[in-house]
Amino acid sequence: MPVIGFHASHEQISPAKLLQDVKLAEEAGFDAAMCSDHIEPWSARQGHSGFAWSWLGAALATTKLRFGVVTAPGQRYHPAIIAHASATLAVMFPGRFWMAPGSGENSNEHITGDAWPSKDVRQQRLEESVEVIRRLHDGEEVTLRGLVTVEHARIWEVPEPKPELIAPAISVETARRAAHWADGLITVNQAPEQLRKVLAAYRDNGGRGKAALQVHLSWAPSEEAAVEIGLDQWRSNTFAPHVAADLATAAHFDAVSEHVGEDQLRSAVNVSASTGQHVEWLQQYLDLGFDELYLHFVGQEQRPFINAFAGEVLPKLR
Repeated sequence: MPVIGFHASHEQISPAKLLQDVKLAEEAGFDAAMCSDHIEPWSARQGHSGFAWSWLGAALATTKLRFGVVTAPGQRYHPAIIAHASATLAVMFPGRFWMAPGSGENSNEHITGDAWPSKDVRQQRLEESVEVIRRLHDGEEVTLRGLVTVEHARIWEVPEPKPELIAPAISVETARRAAHWADGLITVNQAPEQLRKVLAAYRDNGGRGKAALQVHLSWAPSEEAAVEIGLDQWRSNTFAPHVAADLATAAHFDAVSEHVGEDQLRSAVNVSASTGQHVEWLQQYLDLGFDELYLHFVGQEQRPFINAFAGEVLPKLR
C-alpha cells in the first residue's frame, strides 16, 4: 500500500498552527509527514518561517507519524550540527525520522555572508557533508579539511537505527550523482516524462531505497478559488531550479513573479476543484514507481483540504 503523507510548509504557516495541522492530518488518515527547513519564505505573502528542527521534536512527540525534513548542510548549518540534531531525533524516536540533505538555496544560506557557490561546488560540498554526517552517525571521531572543515568532532548519542539520508533531486544529473550515497530519492511533481527520467537516473546507477514525491497542489470548492490560492501563495515557486536556488530574498521572488499567470502556475502546481482529478494525478505518480507521496496544499488554511482529501482522495488511492 502506498504511503500518502502530509507536507508541512514552514514558510506559509506559523509553527504553532502547523503543529495543529499535522495532528489533524494524522487524525484524518495521512500516513506520514515531511517539512521544509527555511529561514526565508518564498514570498512576503507567505510570511512565516519557523525553525524546523525545534518543530520536529514537538511534532514527533505529539503524533505517531514518521517525519522527514529537507535540509542543507554545508553553509548555514555545519554538517556536524546536522548530524547531532538528526541523531538526537533518531535516538528519541527510533525509525520515525529521515532527512533529505540538499545543496541548498541562496535565500537561506546568504545569511552567513559567505559567497554563494556555483552548483558544482555546492554539490561537492554536499557530498563532503554527507560523508561527515554518516561517519558521525557511525560513532566515529571526524576530522576533515575540504570545502567543509571538521576538527575532532564526535557525537555521543549514536542513533540506532540510523536516520535515512534521502537525496532531494529535481534534475536527472543530480539524481544520477546521488545514487552512490543516498538511502532513497525524493523529488517534486514535474511532467511525467521528466519524472521517469529522474527515477531511471537514480535506479539505473544503483540507487536504493524508497522513491518519494512531493506534490504541490491547489484545491478549493471552485476552480476559480483554487487558481486564486495557487497564484497568491505559490506563483513565486514556478521558476527553473537554478533560478529558485540563486535568488536571495522573498522580495526578489516577489519581484520576478509579479506577472506569473495561471498557465505558468499550472506548470508547477496541480490545480483543480475536482478531487477526482487529483486522484487521477496522484495515481499516475504511483504508477510511475513512487512509493510515497507527500501532498502539499499550497494554501495557508489546511483544514478544508485535509478534510476533503481524507474523505474523497486517500481512500481511492488505497
